Amino acid sequence: MKENCEIIYNGIDANENYEETIKKVVNECFQIEKLEKTNLYMSITLTIPEEIRKINMKYRNIDRATDVLSFPMFEQDEIKQLIEENYEADDVLGDIVISIPKVQEQAIDYGHSFERELAYMCVHGFFHLMGYDHMVESDKVVMRGKEDEILNRLHITREG
Repeated sequence: MKENCEIIYNGIDANENYEETIKKVVNECFQIEKLEKTNLYMSITLTIPEEIRKINMKYRNIDRATDVLSFPMFEQDEIKQLIEENYEADDVLGDIVISIPKVQEQAIDYGHSFERELAYMCVHGFFHLMGYDHMVESDKVVMRGKEDEILNRLHITREG
């Protein structure tokens, strides 16, 4: 099976459980969105609040830590074209940065498992890479529906 993502650790120790969850989610995302026949891949950096804050400031001019950042390399219509053409060149779909301490905090705040919150951050970041957003309610409904479909297919629920 081809590797759809590279996992990078910045400020935290490598963790097999994180990698297992991330790869499972990313592979499902690639399958559902018909990217498995392309040679697109993505990076996911797992980090700490101080580092994600620096990245947020540098690229978005927002001086605060957040839970997840996504940096897409293509527009939504470009991705659709790449899928239709069974794009074969190795290329980066985009980069996602996730704050692991924020994932832990939100899992507790929302009353569900760490795995569920990490999976949600991955799928949420992935759909941003695919060109989806949640700034307007109609777009939010579409994006949330896609996120829920992936998590439900993987049986990663809020209770899990």
